[in-house]
Amino acid sequence: QVQLVESGGGLVQAGGSLRLSCAASGRSFSNYHMAWFRQAPGKEREFVAVISWGGINTRYADSVKGRFTISRDNTKNTLYLQMNSLKPEDTAIYYCAAVFGLGVSLVVRIESYNYWGQGTQVTVSS
Repeated sequence: QVQLVESGGGLVQAGGSLRLSCAASGRSFSNYHMAWFRQAPGKEREFVAVISWGGINTRYADSVKGRFTISRDNTKNTLYLQMNSLKPEDTAIYYCAAVFGLGVSLVVRIESYNYWGQGTQVTVSS
């Protein structure tokens, strides 16, 4: 089992920045690919970014590329999402998720992830 707890959400003006964190406990964090997803009101949950178990490889949704940066610190069992140049359309609940990663390619499908946090709200005002 992997337990995930997000933090760092809040209210920010358009153009501002936030850094989300996801603290992991349980099984070895460094063996898992980690991802961020988000869900806006009335919309389906969507992929935001993923990072490989060793932190070498990343992928981003086109909508956040160049503005968001995913990173991890395996010594602290923590995943991060640095969000810059925020837009009102970034408003959503942000979730971190984990999937066992050793020997597995990066995946962006929601159904591939079997561990989820409870989410943290990000609201961007115009």
